[in-house]
Amino acid sequence: MRILASSVLLFLLAVMMYVTRSSELMVQEAPWRIHTLFSVECQDYFDWQTVGLVHSYHKAQQPGPITRLLSCTKEERQHYKGMRLAPTFEVPSMSRHPKTGDWYPAINKPAGIVHWLKHSKDAENVDWVVILDADMIIRGPIIPWELGAEKGKAFAAYYGYLIGCDNMLAQLHTKHPKFCDKVGGLLAMHIDDLRALAPMWLSKTEEVREDRAHWGTNLTGDIYGQGWISEMYGYSFGAAEVGLRHKINEDLMIYPGYVPRPGVEPILFHYGLPFKVGNWSFSKLEHHEDGIVYDCNRLFPPPPFPKEVEMIESNPHDRCGLFLSIECMNTLNEGLVVHHAAMGCPKPHWSKYLSFLKSKTFSELTKTKYVDYRKMRNLFMEEKKALDEPRTSHPKIHTLFSTECSTYFDWQTVGLVHSFHLSGQPGNITRLLSCTDVDLKNYRGHDLAPTHYVPSMSRHPLTGDWYPAINKPAAVLHWLNHVETDAEFIVILDADMILRGPITPWAYGAERGIPVSTPYEYLIGCDNVLAKIHTRNPEACDKVGGVIIMHIEDLRKFALFWLHKTEEVRADKAHYATNFTGDIYSSGWISEMYGYSFGAAELNLKHIVRRDILIYPGYVPEPGVNYKVFHYGLRFGIGNWSFDKAEWRNTDVANSCWMKFPEPPHPSNLSTTEEKALQRDLLSIECGQALNQALHLHHKRRKCPLDGSTKSLPPFETKEVAYKTHRIPVSKSSSNTSSLRGSKILDKSLKIWMIGIWAISVLGFLVFISMVLSSRKVENLRIKTVRKKNPSTGLSVKHLSNKETSLEA
Repeated sequence: MRILASSVLLFLLAVMMYVTRSSELMVQEAPWRIHTLFSVECQDYFDWQTVGLVHSYHKAQQPGPITRLLSCTKEERQHYKGMRLAPTFEVPSMSRHPKTGDWYPAINKPAGIVHWLKHSKDAENVDWVVILDADMIIRGPIIPWELGAEKGKAFAAYYGYLIGCDNMLAQLHTKHPKFCDKVGGLLAMHIDDLRALAPMWLSKTEEVREDRAHWGTNLTGDIYGQGWISEMYGYSFGAAEVGLRHKINEDLMIYPGYVPRPGVEPILFHYGLPFKVGNWSFSKLEHHEDGIVYDCNRLFPPPPFPKEVEMIESNPHDRCGLFLSIECMNTLNEGLVVHHAAMGCPKPHWSKYLSFLKSKTFSELTKTKYVDYRKMRNLFMEEKKALDEPRTSHPKIHTLFSTECSTYFDWQTVGLVHSFHLSGQPGNITRLLSCTDVDLKNYRGHDLAPTHYVPSMSRHPLTGDWYPAINKPAAVLHWLNHVETDAEFIVILDADMILRGPITPWAYGAERGIPVSTPYEYLIGCDNVLAKIHTRNPEACDKVGGVIIMHIEDLRKFALFWLHKTEEVRADKAHYATNFTGDIYSSGWISEMYGYSFGAAELNLKHIVRRDILIYPGYVPEPGVNYKVFHYGLRFGIGNWSFDKAEWRNTDVANSCWMKFPEPPHPSNLSTTEEKALQRDLLSIECGQALNQALHLHHKRRKCPLDGSTKSLPPFETKEVAYKTHRIPVSKSSSNTSSLRGSKILDKSLKIWMIGIWAISVLGFLVFISMVLSSRKVENLRIKTVRKKNPSTGLSVKHLSNKETSLEA
């Protein structure tokens, strides 16, 4: 029995030791101590944001405590009545800098975190910190290590507009500009990393804020050019200084008004930008001095109900974005309802909206969202693979645009190609240049872009009709028939465009059989008898154009239809009238556009129509939309300044040294009273500046004289090529040829070096093996000699050899 009792006791002791050891390992491997921080000031503006954020924090079941870092001046603190809105840690106000006197409230964020780390007991009992902004709504738990954060590598959302990480701004303010990450908004990191980063974050914020000479929009991306985003650069430059890198994600945080990528479920709203749904809109700036937190039962204007959203937007993908927008607003209002009840407000009167906020339907729509962390880890692996193998992680893309041998298209080509290289658009770009024999002989713009030469169809070879727009489908068809390409998707643009960012099939959902394009609502012929006359599938006619993303196999089938339908519509003079076509000139000028829509309908190619890709300068942008293309096909202006491409039809801007367009107004001169007008004018300015910048660099490349004279100079030297319309012409781009030749020479020299190194390595290895074998042979002879001289030692050969070796060592 004693033996049995002892055995049981030992067993229980072993189990206890195992459990204790396991729990220790769990604490080490998965520290659950998370703390969420956000920074505010003593203002009504931040109070209603605090109510929304803290309510969503509880609703989303974010683990760990949350703390509001409250920055108040002594005067503000005396009158402040919102101390009970959230768990609060008071920090000194740095809004007015104590040394420089500079008024910059955004600095309170890093200053408050430094103060919290130094003086809060909570900072001593935490492993991971999540840092948010007040104007956010949490939809699901933010678990740093599950998102991929680790010591030395924080998790962050992408802030692509921080262009200072790519230019001289980073070189001025950090010793490690290559480590500068364009991140912000959502930050999650280990407490040890935050301790190292926070003082540098504050210091770099002060440094960038004082660098007024480099506040310009072209260096910072700050549309106001007032240094307002210095704190964001302070973070990026500070992180670069201490070597803190980031796992960057573009999907988990979303601005209401944006549309998420298919299959993506964001867990954080950032309502920093105005957004709208139908005729309803919301902008936080309109509620800067709004005491809504303290006004019993007052809510923000309610957005449309879900059923109304379904009626507003028929496209399922765009509708998803609208549902997210109303969820953000409804959650904010729900937080106000809960807060007003907690402060003892009388029960509000019944309303349909209040009933909806308390319904099971709303509860189901806004239930906690959980990130598929396995999917997240796979995504990180894919992103890493994309960095290692950029050419194989996504389908290849090729961008095409069509022009003619005209100085009018030359300056447009300069602008588009320059913006192409700045935009980060993957793949190559090719200009489809349509020229007659006479035009080609006198043409001077061969060096402006990588070019494929095609026969001119401006004067139709059969009908004699003068219609230059037909060159677009004709050129695309010619390129497909005469050029071998490994591109899987083709992006087709117009020459009068400026790229602001990449246009990719994976970003907009293009697939084989499903092209993507932008809306051309004025193509009313898709809705009337015109479509019934010219296509067998009028119901498949999409009113699209401008930007086209199409799979190469679809384009191969489609291009001939595009050309044929263009000819067909152009020949149908009986239906040129505005009431049929929407063409205000009733001249059949947009026949090519109908050729595209009717040709696609013939093949039942239904488009994904994206309104967030293209904008005409002069149009009011949708709040929060990051357009990727300017299409300056229409006149636009600001005050006394205006631009109309048609006015420059006969001016040789590209081939006249230092020639440029009238400079648009500076952004600082714009009125800020009307937000929509301001955003419209900022985009117009950006387009005008982009054209002039492209021309300046073009003239510099052409080696125009430094005295600023505008005399005309010849272009780069090009090879004389006989143009034959029935055979493929040789490319005239000498720069392309020399580049290709140089790469071949480099490849050859690398191969020679590799062979040489391999041969030397093999020879060295053989010599080494020979020496080793020789030494072993000598050693064996020595051992045999020793054994002959010491027959009575009794030691084995192995023992003796080891002993001798140790003595020699």
